[in-house]
Amino acid sequence: MEADKWGRRIRAFRKLKGYTQEGLAKDLGVSVSLLGEIERGNRQPSEELLLGVAKILGITIEELTPPQDMQD
Repeated sequence: MEADKWGRRIRAFRKLKGYTQEGLAKDLGVSVSLLGEIERGNRQPSEELLLGVAKILGITIEELTPPQDMQD
């Protein structure tokens, strides 16, 4: 499932950059429960959310995108 791949990437970069779920959710303007659902792969992130995550964490959308070999 593609949602879990995005969720794992978001969680990994969030932790790498020193953000808590609460801190990132607040900066994104979404609830902690929504971010948690996305990180667990239960919900597909919107393009707008992905762009926001990349901007807040100071990474490119290309860095956030799951590698090709993960998408198969």
